[in-house]
Amino acid sequence: MSLGLLHEWRYFRIVFILLVLLILLLGSFLNTQVSFLVPLFSGQESFHPVTNIMFLKTHKTASSTVMNILYRFTEKRNLTVALPAGQLFHLGYPWLFLTKYVEGFKDLNGTFNIMCNHLRFNPTEVEKVMPNNTFYFSILRNPIAQLESAFVYYKDYVPAFQKTKSLNEFLASPLKYYSEALSMKNIYAKNNMWFDFGYDNNRQGKGYVRDAIREIQRRFQLILISDYFDESMVLLRNTLHWELDDVVYFKLNSRSEETIQNLTRENQERVKEWCALDWELYQHFNRTFWQKLREVVGLKRLRREVALLRERQRELMDVCIQDGRPKNKTQIKDMNLKPYQSGEADILGYNLKQHLDNETLARCQRMVMPEIQYMAHLYSQQFPTNPPKKITLQ
Repeated sequence: MSLGLLHEWRYFRIVFILLVLLILLLGSFLNTQVSFLVPLFSGQESFHPVTNIMFLKTHKTASSTVMNILYRFTEKRNLTVALPAGQLFHLGYPWLFLTKYVEGFKDLNGTFNIMCNHLRFNPTEVEKVMPNNTFYFSILRNPIAQLESAFVYYKDYVPAFQKTKSLNEFLASPLKYYSEALSMKNIYAKNNMWFDFGYDNNRQGKGYVRDAIREIQRRFQLILISDYFDESMVLLRNTLHWELDDVVYFKLNSRSEETIQNLTRENQERVKEWCALDWELYQHFNRTFWQKLREVVGLKRLRREVALLRERQRELMDVCIQDGRPKNKTQIKDMNLKPYQSGEADILGYNLKQHLDNETLARCQRMVMPEIQYMAHLYSQQFPTNPPKKITLQ
């Protein structure tokens, strides 16, 4: 190689190295807020995303986080939500759902895209509200953890829980505290997920259980498992042909660790007996959940997408959240981001970082907005001439 060519080669090599260093420096100094603008897996699917969705929001199953995901998707796609009428915050719960509980049903019949507020499932009435091609899904949780969460959250409301100091005490002799005569107030104390699907939470019988589970499987295309939440989000994304960014989340309506009660092993087994209907429901759909994951995603791809989802979550947490972690009710500064407090639970929320640009601030706010405030926000958007929802956080 001639001396001239050697010098030219070294020159281009130096220029190339400098350009690489410049790109790295720009990546470090540019505001990380731009990460919101680069969605993961954008346009990778050849299918149109599913936009007509009914989510049965079960209780104490991480369903508030799923609802936030659906609300954000609603705004992103300019969709319409079937929201509780007037000053209601639920769609008639705990009574079986009726169309009268939906704001604007008579005027907007047939044009709702999303339904995801708490209701007790009543398929014939739900079908009057939602389009024929609606995708139905729900979420379940291990009944041991679900009952423990319900006990703490509804301690002051449920008669069966009010006179007991702990869930361990309740489980030692549940019939001492539980009365079927107060069944509508005691729904959170026994087979609450079964009740949410519209069935009798006090009835027993193998044939009854088998037929009910078959009907649920026929009506719902997908049942997620909150104990495997990230895996559930990957399955949901792939089933609905959404972008991965659509299911990135911050955990909402969670409690401080200090309020979590530890059950003895004996009482964990007693939950399976006391909430036998929920246990049968959970066991069945935990099996079908993993079957669907293998069929739709595959385990190798699942691991890759779960890793990407968690990395994206960490990235957005760094963009949005002050100190990178949730706060208790006394530490939350913005009342619009303060979650509703119930029972003996200390429900956590978030403080956002200061000096975010307007677009990033809006997106961060949506990711951490508690369900009551978000529902009220969407209600005012869809029905601007109606009186706004009156929010009480205690």
